[in-house]
Amino acid sequence: MTTTTDICPIWGAPYEANVRNDGFRKFVESSRAGGAYIITREAELAVSEFDDSQKSILTSWLIDQRLRGTERPSITIEDVKHIERKHPMPPYERAERLLRLIAEKSRIAGFYVGVPYDDPAALAQSESISELEVGFLLQYLEEKNWIRGTHSLNGYFSGIVTVEGYGRIADQATNVDSSQAFVAMWFDESMNEACQDGIEPGIRDAGYEPFRVDRKEHTNKIDDEIIAEIRRSRFVVADFTQGDSGARGGVYYEAGFAHGLGLQVIFTCKEGDVDKLHFDTNHYNHIVWTTPEDLREKLKNRILAVIGEGPGV
Repeated sequence: MTTTTDICPIWGAPYEANVRNDGFRKFVESSRAGGAYIITREAELAVSEFDDSQKSILTSWLIDQRLRGTERPSITIEDVKHIERKHPMPPYERAERLLRLIAEKSRIAGFYVGVPYDDPAALAQSESISELEVGFLLQYLEEKNWIRGTHSLNGYFSGIVTVEGYGRIADQATNVDSSQAFVAMWFDESMNEACQDGIEPGIRDAGYEPFRVDRKEHTNKIDDEIIAEIRRSRFVVADFTQGDSGARGGVYYEAGFAHGLGLQVIFTCKEGDVDKLHFDTNHYNHIVWTTPEDLREKLKNRILAVIGEGPGV
């Protein structure tokens, strides 16, 4: 098995990589691909036909495999076919990955670090194609007050992660790899069909697993269980359908608690109840549904658009 300094099999020139080749697979170390990986000959030929967007999605997939404990993930032709079906990561999640990279570079709080817009690691971690995208995501992090620093005209950021930025990282640390979606809704028999044929399959279609606290056996106070399970979840689906019995206070509470944690909340409501929404939430972009099948399709598409695919896809 020979070792050479070569171009990255995924990204090609001008990104160098250390490559070992046994004739059937390549063992690669590439900063542009986020680290180490193995790629079969068949997969490499298929990846050579990828556009830059697909290469970025493949790079994010490799990073996710490493985060889940696979030190050197392997890319096969089956994995390539999976990547071809994946959707791009939402911009806010790309920015948060870039935030975590800056924090890792900082080593200690308040330590200034430099991030060139064309840094291969920054491009890889943020699923970016160009340095312009990295610059845009850095500006978003500054607007959120999660980082603070200066930008040079030649595309270079020098700065620190703020206390608020470290707080954001802590909020996301337990959720970024979660496959659970917390379902907040009116637990009434009239909503069974909407949940079983709409909400739950819509969540599963996007690759996540729905969780309803009323179906969990426990000995604790129900409020404690709700808080614990929301904290464990990747996002919350809150349906504000209320019928004739009035607003569901628990749903408003759970959606508000999730917002306070920085979790994404997806709002839904049956068409006939939209005009009953409380002013605290009626300005959010609700999925307005008419049938469970309508809810399933709309919910799946909204999850894929704002959260991205889950591990169950």
